[in-house]
Amino acid sequence: MEVILLERIEKLGQMGDVVNVKPGFARNYLLPQSKALRATPENRENFESRRAELEAANADRRSAAEKAAVNIEGTSVVLVRQASDAGQLYGSVRPRDIANALNEQGAEIERTQVKLDSPIKAIGLHTVRIAVHPEVVVEVTANVARSEDEAALQAQGKSLVDEELEESEEADVGYEEMIADEAEDAETAEEAAGATDETAEKQEKPEDSPQAS
Repeated sequence: MEVILLERIEKLGQMGDVVNVKPGFARNYLLPQSKALRATPENRENFESRRAELEAANADRRSAAEKAAVNIEGTSVVLVRQASDAGQLYGSVRPRDIANALNEQGAEIERTQVKLDSPIKAIGLHTVRIAVHPEVVVEVTANVARSEDEAALQAQGKSLVDEELEESEEADVGYEEMIADEAEDAETAEEAAGATDETAEKQEKPEDSPQAS
């Protein structure tokens, strides 16, 4: 389906572009959200007659977004979630979660403005893109952790997961060394026991009697 874009759509085009999209994408998103018009002759003519007006309105929105972006860009939000020892979340962090966290800090962000390629499924620091306006995109940090304390450590560049894995690996190495030592001790004891048995056997063996002259 051909549509006329009424604003910039990432990976699709700029305002005024006529693009071919899947019918479902147009009917379920572009048209209901007033982001595009069907590319009919009437709509093409109507858009061209209003282009200057639409571009001016878009410039005003972009200017307001740029001012709002100053207070958002580079900020960090903490999201505490349950996770395994390896750092895998029992669930995931989605755009709505990030938008809510930003709004608690005074932003005014919609879920659809949070650009995540896929849900976050592990603790750590994650860079997230926020489209304050179709032409104004900033980055924030989602600090996903199992506790506020862990989030503070991550913000300092530390990771409890790495420390826990390192401790676990050290414990495994220590256990392996202990098993090796025990095996070596057992082998030494077995050798000692064999030597003792051999000595005892020699002692028990009667000496040859002297031959008569």
